[in-house]
Amino acid sequence: MNRPYMTESRADAASIELLRKAYAAFDRHEFETVIALMHPEVDWPNAWEGGMLRGPNAVRDYWKRQFAVLDSRLETLSFNPEADGRIAIEVRQIVHDKDGKLVADRVVQHVYRIEDGLIRGMEVRS
Repeated sequence: MNRPYMTESRADAASIELLRKAYAAFDRHEFETVIALMHPEVDWPNAWEGGMLRGPNAVRDYWKRQFAVLDSRLETLSFNPEADGRIAIEVRQIVHDKDGKLVADRVVQHVYRIEDGLIRGMEVRS
């Protein structure tokens, strides 16, 4: 269920602000800032290699491997609270290899679960 921003609950607004901060830090490659916004038991998709990751340390290690060979930028297009409390974000992913060759330019949906004011889980929808 999509609701206009003006009718979002306080919890939705707080979650969206948390996610805006995370995306801004990610695009500045301030990964420790993003890690600090994650729940200690965060579930995170390993969209590059496959599978799921558990915990901030696993996400940190994944990003180190990923950014050793790829450079990505994420443009958030819309934030949409869902009926179950998750936040779905339309995201344009632009990924280049280290030689500057375009690897991907696509729009996907990142769906977040927030718990105790922290990112508890994320999934990617094509």
